[in-house]
Amino acid sequence: MTFSLGLQLDARAFDAGMWTRLAQQADEARLDYVTIEDHFGGTAARPEASLVAARLAPVTRHIGLVPVLTTTHTEPFHLSTAIATVDWVSRGRAGWQVRVSGRPEEAKLLGRRAPLGSEELFAEAADAVEVVRRLWDSWQDDAIVKDVATGRFIDRDRLHYIDFEGRFFNVRGPSIVPRPPQGQPVVFALAHAPLVYEFAARAADVVLITPTPANVEDLVAQQRDVRIFADVVYAPDGDHESDAHVHTGGVGELADLLADWHGRGVEGFRLRVAGDLTPVTRELVPLLRTRRLFEPRPGTLRERLGLPVATNRYEEAPVA
Repeated sequence: MTFSLGLQLDARAFDAGMWTRLAQQADEARLDYVTIEDHFGGTAARPEASLVAARLAPVTRHIGLVPVLTTTHTEPFHLSTAIATVDWVSRGRAGWQVRVSGRPEEAKLLGRRAPLGSEELFAEAADAVEVVRRLWDSWQDDAIVKDVATGRFIDRDRLHYIDFEGRFFNVRGPSIVPRPPQGQPVVFALAHAPLVYEFAARAADVVLITPTPANVEDLVAQQRDVRIFADVVYAPDGDHESDAHVHTGGVGELADLLADWHGRGVEGFRLRVAGDLTPVTRELVPLLRTRRLFEPRPGTLRERLGLPVATNRYEEAPVA
């Protein structure tokens, strides 16, 4: 059995050429996906992640594009539109890494409200993901008819109000963007505490965990009905502070670590590389392919990650 493999991109720069070079390097190695880092505020200025993904989509061919977008200070209508647009531009390669924003300086930057507590942040995030998913389904796949004879572009009977009413959002819909090519772009969540595990199991397709060699099996056992990927920092110089396991050895030892964790239930990995991507794209990937641990797969991001076809909740059941 092979596993999925991706990278975190965190260029912290507004140089489009730099982002393009990094993404194309990962794309040429046929990695499954890249996540695109982003934060509200802070000292490390970055371009907005969904805009970076939209820029990278037409200059890449294979790789999934997974921007980080926060639910705390972004309306779910805008989240659904941004990710659906990336999915259309990339022809089915979009994902979304969900993040919450609980720092006071982030709330002050936006000026909307005081910071929420942890439980409220993740309750709001769960509602936001549900709204986004409903909006993605609010257009049936055959809603666009382009009937020149009758002058109809859209079949209105195939557009649906989502009528979501909750504690944090009231959204009627439908979306202003047609249903994405994947139906449901892949939702990622980084889980590092019990509260986040509960949210991830409820809302995500892929959960990024941060195990150590000692607890990897325990963390895998906490998740059900989602794909379990592990975060691993690759820092051969040893100079890296992180909330995830830091591997400081060579490429061969890293391949051994991934193989060991895969055998203990981890279905995929995201590598956070300190510096040059070349050791991963030019050394690790060929080694993993030789050992039949990683094999590039064609298709949409859902297909590459082994996720089922996303059915539309508003689609009428066929008549028997």
